[in-house]
Formats: sequence, structure tokens, C-alpha cells
Amino acid sequence: MTDYVNRYRPSQGEIDRRYANTRAAMEKAGLDALVISGSEYSGFEGAIRYMCGFLILHRYAYVVITNNADPVCVFPREATWVGDHSATFIDNREFPSHCGEWMADYLQGKGAKKIGIYGLEYIINVRDYSALAAKDFEIIDFEIPFDYSRAQKSEEEMLSVRHSMAINKQGVLEVIKNYQAGKTEAELMGLAENVFAANGCARNTMDMVQMGPNGSLEPQMVFPTQRPLQDSDGMMYGLEISGEGGHWVEFSRPLMPDGMDDTTREMMTAYQEFHELAKEHMKAGNNAEDVANACMKPIFDRGYRSGHVCGHSIGMTMIEMPRIGEGFDFVLPENMVCSMHPHFMNQERSHSLYFQETYRVGKDGGEALSGVPIKAYTGGESSF
Repeated sequence: MTDYVNRYRPSQGEIDRRYANTRAAMEKAGLDALVISGSEYSGFEGAIRYMCGFLILHRYAYVVITNNADPVCVFPREATWVGDHSATFIDNREFPSHCGEWMADYLQGKGAKKIGIYGLEYIINVRDYSALAAKDFEIIDFEIPFDYSRAQKSEEEMLSVRHSMAINKQGVLEVIKNYQAGKTEAELMGLAENVFAANGCARNTMDMVQMGPNGSLEPQMVFPTQRPLQDSDGMMYGLEISGEGGHWVEFSRPLMPDGMDDTTREMMTAYQEFHELAKEHMKAGNNAEDVANACMKPIFDRGYRSGHVCGHSIGMTMIEMPRIGEGFDFVLPENMVCSMHPHFMNQERSHSLYFQETYRVGKDGGEALSGVPIKAYTGGESSF
């Protein structure tokens, strides 16, 4: 495993940068300690990978940071031989039978009073949280401050982001290139998954489809089935992956062999206008909520209703904060990476449009990382 560890281990300078940013956020909040949690649930493993280099294969793990000691990785004992712990760039590793009880005793021994938890909203193991909550700690939800501290990607991280995008594009192109009527939804998805598995994505893929009749898409996102496809179908293979470097990206484009119906065609016009505005407004110094309002204007001006947030920060966790949306007063830094994917529908909810693009926030505007036009494809295309 040495080649893997050396190839994807961040530099010491990058590790130091991550810890400096995290400790600065802890100091601002007055924390004595921070517990960072991750689990194998798709997209929720990334905070552990970010802070210690370990890729969770199964179960869960923690990184514990105090203001008076080196960080510690905490793994459940039953998972001692599950995953490659040699990839971990933190020297202190513990394998207790009960992670929560161990962390509670450790933090108590360090004199910690005010503790932040990243993962309190979705991720942390309930048994372990209960052990921490049973002690006399002041527990703070640290979801947003930690995500804000890692929103700006380094140039080293951007290499991993761009590598992931190259893989994602290859998978989407395989779907488009190999479309034929009669193939099943799942069969076509399998072509993309072959690409992802061959490029080392492992389980870090999140695949879904939207389907609809006669050149349209229905609003719901679902798993692909054994239903045979036909040329009149509207298809959107929504593919989100991270490569071996661990950075997630999102990219997809609609597939409409017989073309779009009139309603969907008008929605595509709104989508194209949205992404032109994204290139203009995804600029360092702009506010996340203001960016969302500016980009969504052509959609709302046409009377469409939103079904899903229009975008969010993305990194080694699939969905990071801030959302590009209402209530997020966050100033975008240069080299922040965001997935922009407005999901909207007509008032009758009979038609919808949704597909993904990943942007880098630039000094003068947003960079669409795929470089692929905002349009629908008919199938059989060998390049974008």
C-alpha cells in the first residue's frame, strides 16, 4: 500500500494549513476541544480524510483536537483491520472498544469544558454522542464553523478536484456515447460505474437518475431500474464522485434522443441563463445568498418553483456549508469549490430540470470546471 499512501498523502505544508485553519476556528469559538466525526455513509467520510488521511472503508472514525495536545485518531476496535491505517498522517491512534467512552474520559483528563462536535447534525454515532453528553461538557454544534474553515481550497487540493472532474466527465460521456434504445436504465448506469471503479473511486460515487416521457423530466430523483429505455424518454444521469484524492465533484448533462418538449426547452433556456450568471457572480468577495438570488432570477422570473437548493460548497465531504442559498451570509473566497445544480419545476410539477456543474470561485468570476456546454445530448456523441 506504500505507493497509494505516498501518492495521495497531502504535503506537510497542506496538513499544517488545514490544522491552522481548524485551530483558528476553534479559538474564535472559545473551544477547548473539537471532535470531528465521519462515517461510511456516502459523502460523510470526508472530514476524517481531510484531517488525518484515513479513508473509512466501513463503520466510523473520529479525530479529536484539543488546545493543549497533539490530535488523536479514534477508531472502533472491531475495525482495527478494516481500512489502511498506514495512510493516516496522525501518529496518535487509539482503538478502544467504545469510542465515545474513551473520548469522554480523554477530554475530561485534558480539562476540556467547552467541546465542539462536527457531525452533530447527521454523522456522529448515537452511542458515542451519548457517552460525551453524559459528562459535564458544554457541547457546541461545530458543523458550520468547521466547513467554513475548509471552504477555501489550496492549489494542492485543486489538483485533486480537477482529477475527480476528469473521471466524472469520462463516466457521463460513457453514458451518452453508449445510449441505445432497449438498454435498461441500470445497464447504462453500469457503464459509468465501470469507469469510476477502474479509476479508483471505490464506493465514493452517488448515482441517481431522473426520467420522463416525451422529452421531459419528472421532478423526482430515483435509482435506475431494469426498465428498457426508448428514444422518446428524457434522461438525466446525475453522477457525483470523488477520485482517489478524496475531493468530490458533481457533473451531468441531460440525454434527450428525440429532443426536448416545449416546456423543457424553455426550462433549458432558464438553465443556460442561470449558468451564465454563475460564471459572472461566483466571484471572490461576493456573498453566498446574494449569488443565489442573482443566479436564480431567470428561473423565478419564469414562474418556476424550486425543489432543491441551487448549490453548495463541496470538498472532501460531498455537501459542505455554506449552501449557495437563503440564510448564508458567507463571503466566497477565491478557490472555493461549489456544486451548482438548480432543481426546479413548473407549477403543475409535471416537468422539471436538474443537472450538475462544479465551479471554482475565481478572482474575476466563476470557472466551470467541466468546460462542457450547458445543453442536452441525443446519444451516440463520442465527445462533449
